[in-house]
Amino acid sequence: MLNRLSIRSYTSQIRSHFHGYHQLVLPLHGSIEIKVGDYTGIVSLGDCVIIKAGQRHDFRANEAARFIVADMGDLPDNIINYTATKFPINAPLLAYIHFIEKQLEYQVHQSLESMSFDLFYQLLKQQEFSLKIDHRIERVIEMINEDLSQAYYIKMLARTACLSTTQYKKVFKKCMGTSTQKYITQLRMEKAKALLAHTDLPVRIVAEQVGYNDLSAFSRRFSSYFGQSPKAFTH
Repeated sequence: MLNRLSIRSYTSQIRSHFHGYHQLVLPLHGSIEIKVGDYTGIVSLGDCVIIKAGQRHDFRANEAARFIVADMGDLPDNIINYTATKFPINAPLLAYIHFIEKQLEYQVHQSLESMSFDLFYQLLKQQEFSLKIDHRIERVIEMINEDLSQAYYIKMLARTACLSTTQYKKVFKKCMGTSTQKYITQLRMEKAKALLAHTDLPVRIVAEQVGYNDLSAFSRRFSSYFGQSPKAFTH
């Protein structure tokens, strides 16, 4: 059925296909490696990837990752005319896809789902593309997303971006709307939540996979971020 929203997960094995309708993929938890047309890269929370009708795409993702996928018969003019494949979504749309996640997990309700899609479409029409992520910051974002268990220091990230530390901080904040530390914390907490909710990994292992060797420090940060302890999300 076209013009619908769904929650999906994928496997770590590379898959490849195409379809006769447009599709948007918006990560909720985790990230996806994808190749669409000339674009090859990682799409994470806060991003949207555009797959136009007939475009072959290769993709894979950690099985714990979750995505909102929109199957669409047509795209708003601003999206269909956008020349890039990936774009950062604005704050209202980011908040809305998390609402959609809760709604879709709660019940099947055709009229609500139809109205939910209509609002999603209207929010898409409000996306502006005047600000693009600097390619130097994209390199940093992809490196961070590849392994959240590592410690990332500003000097190291600035070198990756070929910028001074002062320049790096300014450019990152301009592109992402937040500091590097807050961005990494957001990614780590969302990944930890997904791993706790969708896998049987012990809390200690989840903590290590998102960069915390101190279980107590992880629990404090997680509880502060979500208002619930890690154990609240385990099976």
